[in-house]
Order: sequence, then structure tokens, then C-alpha cells
Amino acid sequence: MKTYFKSALSIAVAVAVMAVASLSAADGNFSFKVKNTTDNTIKKLLASTDDKNYGNFDIGKGIKAGETVTLAWDKKTDNSDCEWFFKAVFDDGEESEAVAFDFCEDDLELEF
Repeated sequence: MKTYFKSALSIAVAVAVMAVASLSAADGNFSFKVKNTTDNTIKKLLASTDDKNYGNFDIGKGIKAGETVTLAWDKKTDNSDCEWFFKAVFDDGEESEAVAFDFCEDDLELEF
């Protein structure tokens, strides 16, 4: 039963954080930038409200080394908490440490 709950919660988090790259705040969505300061491509961006259960945040084909992209939240997350945790998964399989990020601030840029 615990495994089912954890899987269901992970799926719920994944659905809650689905986003589309290259949308702007003008589209009515909250947006933020992700800057890849590493030598590897970010293949996945993981998001969580509790730093325990992570869901996949859609970044398309990835974020290349040195690239900065603008991402937007799905409207389903409009009433969520300000603080989220993010992890990057790179093309070599490495996963970054969790980074806390406050979406109630202006000029949002997340760096890995």
C-alpha cells in the first residue's frame, strides 16, 4: 500500500509541475529561467514541494551546456506554495543536489 501511495503521489506531483518551454508571463503563466552553467546537457528537471517526492518538469529535449531557457508553470500550479525544490539530471546520468527556489520573488533564475 505504501508503494502505491508513493507512486500515486509522485504521479500527482509530476502532473502538477508539467510545463512547456519558451512560454512567457505574457501567456498568463508564471515563468522563470533555468541557466545551465555546467559542461553537460540537462536532460531532466525534477521538481518537488517537499524535497522528498519529485516529479518531472517538462524541458523538451533538454538544456544544453551554457544555455538559458525560459520555462512556464502550468496553470494547475497557480495556488501552490512559493517554495519548490529542483534537481537537474544530466546527460551523463548524474543528478544535482536539490536547490530550494522561491517563486514569490521577481526576476527568477535557477542555475545548475
